[in-house]
Amino acid sequence: MRSPYSSTCSISETFVSLQGEGAWAGWPCYFIRLSGCNLRCTYCDTRYAYTGREEKDITGLIEEWRQSRIDLIEVTGGEPLFQPGTLTLLRALLDEGAKVLLETNGSLPLSDVPREVIKIVDRKTPGSGMEKFWLEENLRWLNQGDQLKFVITDQEDYEWAREEVLRLCLWRYTEVLFSPVWKSLAPSDLAGWIVADRLPVRFQIQLHKVLWGDKRGI
Repeated sequence: MRSPYSSTCSISETFVSLQGEGAWAGWPCYFIRLSGCNLRCTYCDTRYAYTGREEKDITGLIEEWRQSRIDLIEVTGGEPLFQPGTLTLLRALLDEGAKVLLETNGSLPLSDVPREVIKIVDRKTPGSGMEKFWLEENLRWLNQGDQLKFVITDQEDYEWAREEVLRLCLWRYTEVLFSPVWKSLAPSDLAGWIVADRLPVRFQIQLHKVLWGDKRGI
């Protein structure tokens, strides 16, 4: 019988864990990590996903997800939108009844991402080294169900991100997340700055690393 989903995706890994970040933190989640990325952030913790891949058809990926018995799924990377098959994968997962999260670096257009997908979009800071690749137009495609994430490297990064939040009034139409770079910026420092400034953002920390350390497949 012919597969209903003919596209393929290059996969770095798939696994079951707790969602470690954002509004869905703490929930069991099935992860599909795609290979390849168009950016090279200074603090990247998934460099292994730049290369090393296995081609899988979307029908097979959906079957693997079904076997996990978990409704929540995150498509991440690398950079998922760097692959042409990702949009087909997202739509297929929605059609199968999944609650779908997409983690993306904000450098590629969100216009064709299905509206039902919960978008977790990185706003690259100067500390990432990739600030210039941000597409401002992507803000048009975010709503209150989505999340805009600033990964903060130091106080200078924080002050830059704070001004972006205030300049654009980001909290009025999407959820804004501030996260410290793991083992680079003390979480308590970032939390203190947010509280002192009464900044309308959500502090977060990478829960999976707190629980299990900096490992693959978590």
